[in-house]
This record gives sequence, C-alpha cells and structure tokens, in this order.
Amino acid sequence: MSGGKRMRKPAAAKPARKPKTKASAKPAEPAMDVAVGSRIRDLRRVRRFSLETVAERTSLSIGFLSQIERGLSSPSLRVLATLADVLGVGIAALFGASPNGDGTSDQVVTRGLQRPELKLWRTGVSKQLLSPAGADNRLNLFLVHLEPGGSTGDELYTHDGEEAGLVLEGEMMLTVDSETWSLKTGDSFRFASRRPHRFSNPAQDAKAVVLWVNCVTGAN
Repeated sequence: MSGGKRMRKPAAAKPARKPKTKASAKPAEPAMDVAVGSRIRDLRRVRRFSLETVAERTSLSIGFLSQIERGLSSPSLRVLATLADVLGVGIAALFGASPNGDGTSDQVVTRGLQRPELKLWRTGVSKQLLSPAGADNRLNLFLVHLEPGGSTGDELYTHDGEEAGLVLEGEMMLTVDSETWSLKTGDSFRFASRRPHRFSNPAQDAKAVVLWVNCVTGAN
C-alpha cells in the first residue's frame, strides 16, 4: 500500500507455559520406620519371641507386626508402648541400637546434636531422647514435640511405669482415665502409666514442646 505505513501482522501468541510442578520429594520419615522396625525385630529375636507370640500378647495381627518390622507401616505411640511392654523395655529402647551389646549404657552425657529421635510422622508426635540410650535403662528423659493438631490418637492406652512432665511451650490436652486437662506453658503433671491416657496439641497454628520423663518399673 503506497504512502501508508506497512501494517505488521500481529505476532502469533505463544502457547501459555504450564506451571512447573515440583517433583514430590519422597519423605524421609519412612527411613525412620525402617530403623524402628529393625530395632523391634532385633529385640524380639533376642528374647526368642516368635511373631505369633508377640501377636498373641499384644492383640495385634501377625501381618501388621510383620509390616512394622519391615518398615512398611508407621506404628502409633500406643502400638509402640504396647510392643515395648511385651519386649520388656521402655520406649527409649526403640530409638536405635543400644551402646553396649548387653543393653546397658555407661554413658553419662548426651550432647545436643547426638539426641536420637523417634518421629511418629503420621500423628505429628516426635520424641527426642535426652538421656543416654540403653535397652535396660529404667529412667528416660524426652523432649516431646507436638505439631499443630498432633495427637496420640482417640484411643486411650496404657503401659508399664510412671511418667511426669513439664510443658515448655504451647498447650497440651492430657486425658487420664475419664478426666481431661488443658496444660499450658509452665504446667506439669505426673501419673502412673497403667492408667489409661492420651495427649494431644489442640492448637492448629502452634506446636507444643513438653519435657517428659518415663520411668519403667516392671521391665526385665
């Protein structure tokens, strides 16, 4: 067209780019399930218990116990406490291999970076072992972290021993028998572990941290 400006054809619109989706990383927690399951299997074999024997004493199915030992299932704190009772140890014994072959420990100090941790990732509860590890230790000190909404479950559970604690941060709901308390920072508690109990973090936006003591009284 003479005397006029040459009109440019509008550039073809580029196809919209699809937003990149991050590859979902495999959670690291199942590795902990494998470690805990292996520890349970080792303790069972040391005591020469068959899966059938443990199943009968815990009222758990053989298939479920096998899945736990192979790290294919993440057990709740209630299930771990039941298994620890049958195996004659405290829950602290499930955190990893004991320092000595005989299950005892002469260790006095546990450094902050050396704390074994038991993370029950499906329920939002994790326990750091503050005292030296050992399968035969009767008294154990934990730092318990409860994620928002974290809970031991709706079902009350029991196990051997006594326990006590101090809420360091946040809020915790504690049920013992038929009574429930709301514990806040600075509140403390103590009860016999044979009394049916459960605990949870009612907050949806803040975690709770509890200094927790477990004393095993009937373990071999």
